[in-house]
Amino acid sequence: MNKFLNSIHSPADLKKIERHDLPELVNEIRKFIINTVSKTGGHIASNLGVVELTIALHYIFNPPEDSIIWDVGHQCYTHKILTGRRDSFATLRQYKGISGFPRRDESIYDAFDTGHSGTSISLALAFAIARDKKHPGNSVMAVIGDGSMTAGLALEGLNNAGVLNSNLIVVLNDNKMSISPNVGAISAILNKIITGQMYNKMKGEVESLIKNIPGIGGQMAKLAHRVEDAIKGIFVPGRFFEDLGFKYVGPIDGHNLNHLLDTFESVKRLRGPILVHVVTTKGKGYKPAEDGANSFHGASPFDVTTGNFKKKKAPLTYTEIFSKTLVSLAKTDERIVAITAAMSDGTGLDSFAVQFKKRFYDVGIAEQHAVTFAAGLASQGFKPVVAIYSTFLQRAYDQILHDVCLTNLPVTFAVDRAGIVGEDGPTHQGLFDLSYLRSMPNMVLMAPKDENELQHMIKTAIEYNGPAAVRYPRGSGEGVKLTENIISIDIGRGEVMRNGYDIAILAIGSTVYPSLEAASILFNNGIDAFVVNMRFVKPIDRKIIIESCQKTGALITVEENVLQGGFGSAVLEVLEEEGMNTIHMKRIGIPDRFIEHGSQSIIREKYQLTPSGIATTILEFLKKSGIINSFMLRKNAKKAVG
Repeated sequence: MNKFLNSIHSPADLKKIERHDLPELVNEIRKFIINTVSKTGGHIASNLGVVELTIALHYIFNPPEDSIIWDVGHQCYTHKILTGRRDSFATLRQYKGISGFPRRDESIYDAFDTGHSGTSISLALAFAIARDKKHPGNSVMAVIGDGSMTAGLALEGLNNAGVLNSNLIVVLNDNKMSISPNVGAISAILNKIITGQMYNKMKGEVESLIKNIPGIGGQMAKLAHRVEDAIKGIFVPGRFFEDLGFKYVGPIDGHNLNHLLDTFESVKRLRGPILVHVVTTKGKGYKPAEDGANSFHGASPFDVTTGNFKKKKAPLTYTEIFSKTLVSLAKTDERIVAITAAMSDGTGLDSFAVQFKKRFYDVGIAEQHAVTFAAGLASQGFKPVVAIYSTFLQRAYDQILHDVCLTNLPVTFAVDRAGIVGEDGPTHQGLFDLSYLRSMPNMVLMAPKDENELQHMIKTAIEYNGPAAVRYPRGSGEGVKLTENIISIDIGRGEVMRNGYDIAILAIGSTVYPSLEAASILFNNGIDAFVVNMRFVKPIDRKIIIESCQKTGALITVEENVLQGGFGSAVLEVLEEEGMNTIHMKRIGIPDRFIEHGSQSIIREKYQLTPSGIATTILEFLKKSGIINSFMLRKNAKKAVG
């Protein structure tokens, strides 16, 4: 039983627990998280690694008066449990349940809505400056993982914080991992800091001895500081943070609760920007998660005893098909190189990395750099493929526009997790890429109806002598047979999937098969639908749009993207440019709002993106516009003639 956990309804209850009893609370919380996430799925490894750290922060500081800003927020489960959400924790990431990330509308203890990496330091600095202007004495903390330190925004925040010199605590949670193992120079610096941790202890003891020398202690301390500055850069990599204006504390064992409590109690009284370096183990306390931190980063439901995931047998995922296709193409084209931003496993590039080690680049959590790096390689004759989730590619908008499209370079963007992502919610839904990518000159933008078409589109994109993006959804494919011969597709050409005469349904990507099923439902209701797999959002198949209008006089567009500026908008633009202003048209897609968390099936059903939802929306549109009456008149006339 949870002797201590069940008594906690707020951080105030946590403070009532004696310090010597806190380790037992740590164990209870770990078991609680493991048992819950085994049913709901979620970010388990990152959360198990920060249980002690989170307890220490809430025990020493006083949220919500003191602000804790979680970078990314995928490590906030203990925080949620301690701040009144224990009883609702079973609804984690479920539709209408609590979010897997901090949400201000969920709790006053969630200082800011987060979901992407590298934002916490900039946010915390802003909170600190705002506090200074209002004059209260509360503390502000940013809790950032070591992987997020590779994000340009994090370094920009550090740079500015050191100059503004406001009271601010940055807690660097160093577990040597983001999602995949950390790479790059900053990771190497942190490793060196850990090996030099005795320096800080010795420094404090020596300073104390020198200052206590009667008469000359002060002067000798100044001289000692000069000597320290001369040798510090050689022996103490922590100088990196101190040169940025931060007082560096650490490294500290992130699982030694007493040490954490004492450190934060002391740090709380310090002035200026402080960086507390805490070393933790991702997946701490659950061996399967410790041994397989990658797999247990964003985990599906699993068996607690064995650690095995409860996955149903399903067709290969789109990610797996992309991975296999890229490896196959790279075997015959040495110009192909692969780039990812700390997501080699998630994007399926881990297989490519094994087979083509010297042609694979994990740049860390640095999407902007990934894109510009790819542009540079493309300018030198290579064929870079940048694999990034849709939600994270948003962060490199300017680099795609300025460094790739403006110079018309052959960079392929493999846009994974496009459309409804599901339980991770509004910060991770990939619902904007059709809109922001199609607005860029020179960009070719496509989406496959199934996994077989995906492999052909990847080849098409790589062979195209300019920027090209292929967006594909999260999860399993349709289970179709894969053709062995991978060929290019004619750019800008759609594909007729079903003939009909009453209305035309133009669908893109993951909505093609649901639209075909919707056509069957409509047929049973006396409506014969013409269905097109458009394939390309840019360049769009103008010919097939015009022919669809001439054949039916009514158009329906279906997309798993926001309606603003998306695929349907592209079709509307064609109608306007062709002067076809008498065509009846309805767009089906995501409305102008951020979409909540919940399973893909629930969210698609809510926004009418299932076969029945598409059919119902079309029937309502036809009835409301009066078009359905003309269908009936035409059919009756045909019967009379017959």
